[in-house]
Amino acid sequence: MSADEAEIVAPGGSFGWRAIILAVLALAGAAVLVALILTLRGANRERDRALQLQGRSYDVMILARTVAGTIARAEASLGRYVISTDRQLGQLYADEWQAAGSQLDRLARITAADAEQQRRISRLRDAYETRGEELSLTALSTRYKKNNQALALYHRARQAPALAAIHRELDLITAYERMLLNERTARAMATVRDASRIAGILAGFGILLVLGAITLGWIIVRTMRERAEAETEAAAASQRADELSAAVAAATDELRVQEARLRQVQKMEAVGQLTGGIAHDFNNMLAVVTGGLELAARSLTQNPAAARRHIESATEGANRAAALTRRLLAFSREESLKPESIEVAQLVAGMRDLLDRTLGDGITVLFRDEARGWRVRADRVQLENALLNLAVNARDAMDGRGELTIVSGAVALAGAVVGDCVAGDYVTVAVHDTGCGMTAEVAERVFEPFFTTKEVGKGTGLGLSQIFALVQQLGGAVGIASAPGAGTTVTLHLPRDKTEERETTHLSLSVLGAAPPPSLDILVVEDDPRVLAATMGALAELGHRPVACDDPLRAPAMLEAAGGVDLLMSDVLMPRQTGPEMVAGLEDRWPNMAVMFVTGFAGDVATHQLHGRPVLRKPYTLAALESTLAEAMAQRDAQPEPIAAE
Repeated sequence: MSADEAEIVAPGGSFGWRAIILAVLALAGAAVLVALILTLRGANRERDRALQLQGRSYDVMILARTVAGTIARAEASLGRYVISTDRQLGQLYADEWQAAGSQLDRLARITAADAEQQRRISRLRDAYETRGEELSLTALSTRYKKNNQALALYHRARQAPALAAIHRELDLITAYERMLLNERTARAMATVRDASRIAGILAGFGILLVLGAITLGWIIVRTMRERAEAETEAAAASQRADELSAAVAAATDELRVQEARLRQVQKMEAVGQLTGGIAHDFNNMLAVVTGGLELAARSLTQNPAAARRHIESATEGANRAAALTRRLLAFSREESLKPESIEVAQLVAGMRDLLDRTLGDGITVLFRDEARGWRVRADRVQLENALLNLAVNARDAMDGRGELTIVSGAVALAGAVVGDCVAGDYVTVAVHDTGCGMTAEVAERVFEPFFTTKEVGKGTGLGLSQIFALVQQLGGAVGIASAPGAGTTVTLHLPRDKTEERETTHLSLSVLGAAPPPSLDILVVEDDPRVLAATMGALAELGHRPVACDDPLRAPAMLEAAGGVDLLMSDVLMPRQTGPEMVAGLEDRWPNMAVMFVTGFAGDVATHQLHGRPVLRKPYTLAALESTLAEAMAQRDAQPEPIAAE
């Protein structure tokens, strides 16, 4: 430390008086600043008040001239009306005279605070009313075709005292406002001059204070040097920390992307693991179908009742195969479906085959329904995936052998009894296993992202955290009960759905209550020739007139050739153009054509691209086909008629 620096910081040295002087200068500067602010504020206040009053004076003078001009135009219109007897000119006179009255009312409101002006306006209003009565006689005479009398009255009215009184009072109002304007302008200028003089004095004093502060400033510069260097180092460290934080955020985002991909890969891996079991199930179902059809063919002529029984057995096998295919397609989807009202007990029961094939023969799965038919509103695929995830975790905890129990229940909770659940009715789904269980410390962390007790490569630590996030999003809570050697029970509390699906119910009732559609002209767009032939036969069986189209690009030309059809029935996924893309190009030309889609797998076509049109899932029955046709026609009939643009 130098001698000068020691002098600055040494107690009892010359730093004391310098600090006192600096404090005095600071106080004086603050006082000057406050005085300058108050002075300028007062000057601004007076200036604003003067400007406001000046604006009012200008408004009064302008409005007075406007009243005079309006009265003059009204009288001129009356004169033209007297000469021409054109009633439009008479109406113009009446409008102008009424406008003058409105302007006079506004003039009274503007000058309401000035008693002198109010007296003048009162006299002006009396003259205006007197003048109005004089002119009314002239207008009335003209209306009743007394032109000579009207012309005489009009010339006499030009010399009436009321007109002179109106002009006199307007001139007095204008002159008085001009006098007030001059006085206010003079006062405002004087106030500005005084404020400027005081501000100049204060500014000079402030300059002296600044010079004094500069004189003392160089004394403390060296003292602040080390502080500046420390702040520079701190800023550099903060910048390095920000860069590190940004790098961590970028790495976290990338990790989340990779995690999403990993979750989908794991889901597809689970689908791959199901392939063997599903192939076995399909072979069984196909055996039922082929065997039933062969037996039906042999019994068709000799025993029709047996043939019908064999056909029904084959149909049941085909329906089971179709249901299994749809469940597999829904499970393999990456995007979630829209929320719907779900009866949890039915959903769990419908997952029996999927759980049996996923968990293996070593796990005994038991179901118990105590939900009393209560429903929840959730995404069906997400809820199924959550239950499947819990079942897989339970299987791993039991090392592939044990008993898994899934219980659906119904409970009424008070507020905050379970998690953050509000008071109300809840549907519960409890998944209990007979596995190894876990300690309280582990149970507290199982819902944390990336936390897992599995070996490296066998778990991401995201399964339970995703279930926790799903339940929280639905407004419910997740509970877990476990102890080493006593197994684990995970319970989902989901809010009960009491609302009616009004749109779906209304549409279903309208379709069910409606008679089967009459014979329709239907264009069938399907790229598979076998499916196209089967569809044509089914529609003909129902009494309709189908037209086959094996290429969506040919559909516009076929519609033009046919002059339009009642309904367009289209596959969703086709090689050259999708069904929704084709329909989008036809809507403007055929706005009243009903549309329905047929699909076995929508692929990359989003639900919103179907625009809420009826969808028939392959494979389908004649009853389902007829019901979907009725729904499509009912939807078309419910739409308002299009209005042509002008």
